[in-house]
Amino acid sequence: MPNTIRAAGALTALEGAVGVVVAIIFIVRAATGADQHVVNGYGTAAWLAILGGAVLAAGIGLSLGKRWGRAIAVIANLLLLPPAWYMITSHQPFFGIPLGLIAIAGLVCLFAPPSSRWMAAGYEFSGE
Repeated sequence: MPNTIRAAGALTALEGAVGVVVAIIFIVRAATGADQHVVNGYGTAAWLAILGGAVLAAGIGLSLGKRWGRAIAVIANLLLLPPAWYMITSHQPFFGIPLGLIAIAGLVCLFAPPSSRWMAAGYEFSGE
């Protein structure tokens, strides 16, 4: 397994872990009586826990050499680019730039030539 896949797995696991941590924060915030009028903390937490958990699992899977994690990692990183751009252009570059750089780094690792060869090796035809 190439190092680019290990790096992509680590970045993807980090993204998923952040999602799960934010879900926990929303649950604690809602349980302590925060105003639920604007944002439903429990619903948002459930959504983030499901998606963050899937991304975390994909990152761990990639780190362990499981090819199934690549598709989830690609989609997750592609979906992180628009919010990163929005944050950068909405005077929040402190959050948007690191998010965008992590997403781009993940995509670069996922589509690097060694990563592509590794993925293709899983689909080699035996010739029978």
